[in-house]
Amino acid sequence: MNATDRTPADLLRTALADDPARPLVTFYDDATGERVELSVATFANWVAKTANLLQDDLGAEPGDRLALLLPAHWQSAVWLLACSSVGVLVDLSGDAARADLVVSGPDTLEAARACTGERVALALRPLGGRFPQPPEGFADYAVEVPGQGDRFTPYVPVDPEAPALALPDGTELSGAQVADRARADAGERGLTAGSRLLSALPFDSWAGLSAGLLAPLAAGGSVVLAPRLGLLDDAALGARRESERVTHTAV
Repeated sequence: MNATDRTPADLLRTALADDPARPLVTFYDDATGERVELSVATFANWVAKTANLLQDDLGAEPGDRLALLLPAHWQSAVWLLACSSVGVLVDLSGDAARADLVVSGPDTLEAARACTGERVALALRPLGGRFPQPPEGFADYAVEVPGQGDRFTPYVPVDPEAPALALPDGTELSGAQVADRARADAGERGLTAGSRLLSALPFDSWAGLSAGLLAPLAAGGSVVLAPRLGLLDDAALGARRESERVTHTAV
């Protein structure tokens, strides 16, 4: 845990410097059997590519508002850190009409059409697969992101005091406040380096974002993200905890 990190993107840079090979995000879709594990280095590579897509292809600038219409998913976590890298505010309110850009999953495309700016759609298929038929009016993330650069440098330095996250309850947090809250949550949960938190919380509140990414990241730990954990019986849940070496839970 590094108290000098001022933004979520800073937290990721510290994790990358400390131990790039360790697991950071493990994602389960218990409806399909999908399991994806991303090391810090692999996750950071996805973040860099997505930040380059944001900055170069989508023309996003610091202060722009991006409506994030995605469920708890490893790709949602990537977008959160990519926005932090560019200085784009992530809006979880679901109001695409107020946003400069929108990122949507397959179930929220109609709501996303209210955005008059750039629109990106994610199929959320296993292995980051693309849509069989790209939705009209949207760029397909799985098509656009692979060709982006593996390193990212913002054209304009990100201001840690600028708004970075808008929550559904109307609260807006700066990048510095997000990082501070993440460190505080990590302490309250007893997370330390090597902790592994199993989270089934949705990404529609601070609690979900914190448990599902930010607090484990701030602590030097990792997250097992399983939003459909309720599909498992007690025996399968116990086996999951054991196989993933879970030390903490948020359900």
